Amino acid sequence: MRKLTLLMILVLSLALASTALAGGKEKVYGKGISAPDTVRVSDVLADPDAYVGKTIRVTGMAVAVCEHRGCWVSLASDQEGETIRVKVKDGEIVFPPEIKGDLVTAEGVWTANQLTLEQTKAVCAAEARKQGEDYDPDDVETCMTTYQLSGTGAVVASK
Repeated sequence: MRKLTLLMILVLSLALASTALAGGKEKVYGKGISAPDTVRVSDVLADPDAYVGKTIRVTGMAVAVCEHRGCWVSLASDQEGETIRVKVKDGEIVFPPEIKGDLVTAEGVWTANQLTLEQTKAVCAAEARKQGEDYDPDDVETCMTTYQLSGTGAVVASK
């Protein structure tokens, strides 16, 4: 009787484990992830200069994916309205558009890109057009810094 009970427990455990594994699929891109701790997107965005040059790991839902070459994915923050961009080298990693809505854990080096005044004005003009707002280039007097994660790897958990 005891052997039968142990056998039943083993069979049920295996069935539950296989069901759990079949539910969510994970796909590794690039080098995958190896950083020990995940940094919250909101923490990175609250003090972006503190992370520049550091290898970090972030997690968020994919809210936008490059439609041309799959060379970037934008991840939603844990704070509403915030996102970060994970940019990868063209052709090394290709994020398919189908990952939009999936949970992505990405790793890479946090980088800062100082724009020129002309580049800053172009970014502001594009954003104003997108928002349907008026734009006066003379209002822009300082250069903008953009930040992104230069991705080396990611794991995507499909729904």
